[in-house]
Amino acid sequence: MSKATYPLKLPNSVKEAAARLARRDGVSLNQWIASAVAQKVGSIETAEAFLKRRAGKATGEGLAALLDRVPSRAAEPGDELPPPRR
Repeated sequence: MSKATYPLKLPNSVKEAAARLARRDGVSLNQWIASAVAQKVGSIETAEAFLKRRAGKATGEGLAALLDRVPSRAAEPGDELPPPRR
């Protein structure tokens, strides 16, 4: 496995919390951070793959056709859009 060095700047509070958790797990701070980053990368890539499979061949055109079937009427009380911010 090749390794790359990356200077990481963390807020002190985050570094202290990570160091505390690393000590609790019995690993170095570097190993704990590498594991945390790997977990995050894995979860994002897994979610992305899941959503692509779930979407299948869906297109924006299909959504537009579905929304075209929604009746045009005034919003019910409490469902109004807020006034634009200035």
